[in-house]
Amino acid sequence: MSAASTPGETRWGAKLNTVDYMREAVFFDGASVRSQHTRFWLLLTLASAIASAGVVTNSTATVIGAMIVAPLMRPIQGTMLATVLGDRRNLTRSISIMIAGAAGAVGVGFLVGLMVVQPVLAETNDQVAGRVSPGLVDLFAALATGVVGSIALLRSDISDTLPGVAIAISLVPPLCVVGLTLESGAWGQAFGALLLFVTNVAAILATGSIVMAVYGFSKLRIEMAEDKEAERKRRARAYLTTMVMLLVVAVPLTYSTAKSISDRSRIAQITDYVEQVTEGTRWSIVSITPRERNQIHVIVKGEPPLPDIPRVYEAMAAAGLDTDLISVEFVPSYSFDSDNLEGFAPDAG
Repeated sequence: MSAASTPGETRWGAKLNTVDYMREAVFFDGASVRSQHTRFWLLLTLASAIASAGVVTNSTATVIGAMIVAPLMRPIQGTMLATVLGDRRNLTRSISIMIAGAAGAVGVGFLVGLMVVQPVLAETNDQVAGRVSPGLVDLFAALATGVVGSIALLRSDISDTLPGVAIAISLVPPLCVVGLTLESGAWGQAFGALLLFVTNVAAILATGSIVMAVYGFSKLRIEMAEDKEAERKRRARAYLTTMVMLLVVAVPLTYSTAKSISDRSRIAQITDYVEQVTEGTRWSIVSITPRERNQIHVIVKGEPPLPDIPRVYEAMAAAGLDTDLISVEFVPSYSFDSDNLEGFAPDAG
């Protein structure tokens, strides 16, 4: 330390060096800005195509590969850092790139959906089903992952965790699901996938601001400002906006969580009643699927004669279930092998 320097100046100087490192990592700025944009859009397009293909083929490994390639974390963290530093130019730029990138991923998903013959829906695809009904647990996971991502941005010694963060914080796959389900006409599922994306973005912004405050970067912004009081008010407004965003996201997530709990309870009751009626018969439950508008569809497969179907509905109605929202489909199924073909004659009609 030189004679002219003080511990405070050294501390702020070290933070300024860290700020320069973070600005270079997340802002689209500097002499190479054109190549940064080219790289971002190339990777985003490829990641969206990979994620959409992974969702359509129901391949978890392919979707994870898309998460690693996807560069959408950069403008989101750029939005967070620009908010903390009060950099309005980069804030506007980062938000614009984030929104445009999200729209681009939705567009790629929609185009891939046009090439698929069958609709890509939660009822038939696990990748879609896992992203259209986010709950409070998803918010909690996103907050924890956002903390790791923010610390990894601050500290180069743990930056190797960023690939894990990219996998844990789902950004591009939900957007691709939005495009795929929109093309399939499932507006409710598209909204659910978009809600998951917005939840993850809000978590990154919120946790990033908190981590920056813990590490003292919010004080650096105030110390470097000419009007410190005005800067404190701007920082308070930024934190308030972030908290409001989290609360706004938490409302539909709470509703989704409550609905999911209610659906699981109804499914458990319906399963019990159907199993009681089909016990000792050749019928068994294949699937019980929640659908839009609180409807539940049950598929039962087996061989005639049919079980006592009215008894199922009477039991469900007695338990207080709305039977108008429950449909039970019985699908005849016959199995043959070489031992039971003797005497078989096809239906002439």
